[in-house]
Amino acid sequence: MSDQALAPRRLRIAVLNRHFGYRFGGAERYAAAIVEALAAQHDVHVFAQEIEHSFPGVTYHRVSRPLAKPRWFNQLWFALLTWWQTRRGFDVVHSHENTWHGQVQTVHVRPFKVGLFHGRQGFRRVLRWLSLCTSLRLMVYWWLEAARMRPQARRQIVATSTQVMTETLQAYPQIAACMHVVAPGVNLPDRPSDTIAARQRLRLPQDVQLALFVGNDHAKKGLGTLLAALAQHPDLHLAVVGSGQHTATFERQVQQMQLAQRVHFLGSLPDVSPAYEAADLLVHPTTEDTYAMVVLEAMAHGLPVIVSSAPYCGISTELRHEQQALILEDPRNAQALSEHLKRLLSHPELRQHLARSGRQFASERSWLAVAQQHEALFLSIAQSAL
Repeated sequence: MSDQALAPRRLRIAVLNRHFGYRFGGAERYAAAIVEALAAQHDVHVFAQEIEHSFPGVTYHRVSRPLAKPRWFNQLWFALLTWWQTRRGFDVVHSHENTWHGQVQTVHVRPFKVGLFHGRQGFRRVLRWLSLCTSLRLMVYWWLEAARMRPQARRQIVATSTQVMTETLQAYPQIAACMHVVAPGVNLPDRPSDTIAARQRLRLPQDVQLALFVGNDHAKKGLGTLLAALAQHPDLHLAVVGSGQHTATFERQVQQMQLAQRVHFLGSLPDVSPAYEAADLLVHPTTEDTYAMVVLEAMAHGLPVIVSSAPYCGISTELRHEQQALILEDPRNAQALSEHLKRLLSHPELRQHLARSGRQFASERSWLAVAQQHEALFLSIAQSAL
């Protein structure tokens, strides 16, 4: 990245994210990429409970975690401690968490308020209200989000996709004037992929066609549908990156389906790049993804992509079927996914077309451009305080 592309005024910036590093998920990768892009020109301080990241010019502050569970208590504890630690000495506090403080609040997922009542009408909605009023856990999440979305002087709200912005404004219409969309970016690889070396590093078979699945929540990201489709393609192997509460369940399912020789669970990787280099295509049949950075990253590595349609995946609002990707209308339809796989596996010209178009799409969405949008917000906030 060109340092000269960023503004010369040096700001002191606090970044709040409970888990900081590329291994944890899309929101964390987003936060880390912004920090790296800004670190050369600004004094950036990261406040986190788990830190798996090291970058020149960034100062890291580990926030205590006396109790990992219940999660609502830890969320409240993190908000309280970071408020105390950042209340003075910073030009801008940038929060990626539900906190009541922070001039810039970046929203990565569907608001809690929307999720709580989504699809509930009549008596079912009344039951949700009763659950909220009788649950300390739900009340804490509700209050933290409401405090985060309260309009304040110098506060700006950033949504990472149009879908997130729409749902956030549905729940909190009063913040429309300070709402912005800043979608994730990507860095193009600085060297050609070495598929053989990448597969050796990850202990993956060499002479096979390999699909890639990336996601910590295997159930929500559609691994079940993908396994059902995979069963219809006996020559196709699958690498699964990520881990979560459902991993053991899917490992047992793979054994039961007699797919163990073709499905390779790689766990969480601190750097997913070798997995992209090793794969021939990415499959992302997610049932709920506000953007899906993994799709953009796969395109940057020149992989053809199969991805769920816009109602299920935010990035698909920017993609055209058979132009940048193959769009799966219903991510629960294993037969439709199998047919998409068959097309990619049997038509090399389609794979090449999607790879070229996808890489061009990714090249127009750099992390530097995303960082510049954040920097403009930071500078305007700092200027308004003078």
